[in-house]
This record gives sequence, C-alpha cells and structure tokens, in this order.
Amino acid sequence: MNNLKEYNEKQIAKMIKENRISVADVVDSGICPTCFDKRNDHILYGDNKDRMLYEDDKFECFLVGNPRAVGHTAISTKKHFKDMMEIDDETCKDIFLLAKKVMIVLKKVYNSESVYLCTMCDGPMNHFHIQLIPRYSFENRGSKNFVKPRMEYKEDKGNHLDIFWKICIDMIDIYKL
Repeated sequence: MNNLKEYNEKQIAKMIKENRISVADVVDSGICPTCFDKRNDHILYGDNKDRMLYEDDKFECFLVGNPRAVGHTAISTKKHFKDMMEIDDETCKDIFLLAKKVMIVLKKVYNSESVYLCTMCDGPMNHFHIQLIPRYSFENRGSKNFVKPRMEYKEDKGNHLDIFWKICIDMIDIYKL
C-alpha cells in the first residue's frame, strides 16, 4: 500500500497495529519511518531505551534491535535528514567524529577485529543513520558482512555496557573528547 499520505497518523498507526501495513509500506508512501516511529510511541521499531549507548541533543547511538553481528550499533540524527546529501557540514562532521569514537569503543568492548561503517539510506524515504557493524576474527572480510542475515537482539547479560561506559569515560579523560 503506497498511498498512506491519504490517512492521518492515527489511522496509519491503527493499520500497523492490525498488521495491515508494514514499515516498507510507510517508506514507500514517502513517510519517514524513524520520525513516524518516534511520534507514535515506537510503534514500528519498538522502544530502544534499554539499548541506548549515547544520546545528546543531536544524535542517538544504540544497539540495533535486529543486528547483523553482536555489537551492531546505529547512530541516528534526531533531526530529520533523508540521507547524507541533506546534512549540513557541521552535523556531518559531528556524526562521523562520534562514529569514530564509538567504533574505537566497540572494537575494544566486543574484542572485534574491525568495525565496519556504512550508511544505506535508500528508498523513497528514509532517516539518515550510520551503522557500525563489528567484524570478528572468525568471520570473512568484505562487504558480505553488510548483508549478513539479521538475528534477534539478545540482551547482553554480561557487563559489556558497563565496560562500554568505563571506556568512554577513560577516552574522555585521555583524548579530551
């Protein structure tokens, strides 16, 4: 269904709850799914507060709910931008500097061999975000890691988030971040 702009948000939310439409339908109708989700009590992607690693007035950084690897993280702008071409230079600089810092922490916390950075904002409507996907020593190198099957998020029962924050604090002290 790609004519959802004929409906108001309450009607669209009702159709989502009734499983009559999907995220793809929202995107194909030219509606930003991320902005819609935030305005409608996280109806599309669910609340991610329990997976939030960092948040400020411009960005959210969180563990992905359907990751391609353990530690798969997304950094999203709070303000809507369809893709990187729409972002002002200052925001672009800031999100990539944040991504670099988070990549360093992810590599250390999850003991990954590398952390891939990608952004794949496509379709009629999207919300700019960066994905950080750890690659482990037992995995093959290369772009196939960007399209690995997604898995269900498993809550980290260890202390990875505690370690993450300790490393962040140490980095702030060491690098004056």
